[in-house]
Amino acid sequence: MAKTKQTARPNEGAEQVALDAKTLKLLQGFDTPTICNALEIITPERRLYGYTVEPLSCIYPDLPPMVGYARTCTIRSVEPSQRSPAADRETRVNWYRYVDEGGPKPSIVVMQDIDGARAGYGSFWGEVNSHVHRGLGALGVITNGCIRDVPMNAKGFQMLAGSVKPSHAHVHVVDMAVAVSVSGMSVRSGDLIHADMHGAVVIPHQAAGQIANAVKLLTRREAVIIGASKRKGFNWQVLREALQEASDIH
Repeated sequence: MAKTKQTARPNEGAEQVALDAKTLKLLQGFDTPTICNALEIITPERRLYGYTVEPLSCIYPDLPPMVGYARTCTIRSVEPSQRSPAADRETRVNWYRYVDEGGPKPSIVVMQDIDGARAGYGSFWGEVNSHVHRGLGALGVITNGCIRDVPMNAKGFQMLAGSVKPSHAHVHVVDMAVAVSVSGMSVRSGDLIHADMHGAVVIPHQAAGQIANAVKLLTRREAVIIGASKRKGFNWQVLREALQEASDIH
């Protein structure tokens, strides 16, 4: 299996420990924008990075948010791999082994298409791979590449993708367990990912246990403003008072 290549980010070099099922389920109960809002309180230095910032299509927007541990790889599809057929098969098997054994589960595949302006020329993702990866414990994929077989993909397997295309062309895995960047979000193997129809965000492991309390604080603040907006006689002066009241909630 390929060795992990990781690029350290500020304050995120510590060994990552799998969260308990209760915490994962709790995180899944929030949408991704709410997670981003909570992280602005917990880790304000991450306000400008750690989440998707370029458009991705959510293929199944009615699915609930997914929370899992990243399995990363890079792919190409415009040209053949230049490996022998046997080497290509071995690379694919090594990829599946890494998805299965490369860290805690559930997992989320974060796949960077490195074909530049032609990223998404051919699809790695369709009926077969969605079922295979679902069977290996993956909840979905986040990729700047493309997907296909929209009606036939594994039930409950989420896909955030750069495009939808009909062919797989010469698609092949280039490297795995490496640092990748998809839609402006930098991800390392093992990172904790939260994603839904809005996009995706990396949750620092040390912040995961603080998310729920941060959301409670945000909800209390927002309730003051929303409540004021519904009162008779609401105007900018009432709003100013509500904003002040909300800011005093800690």
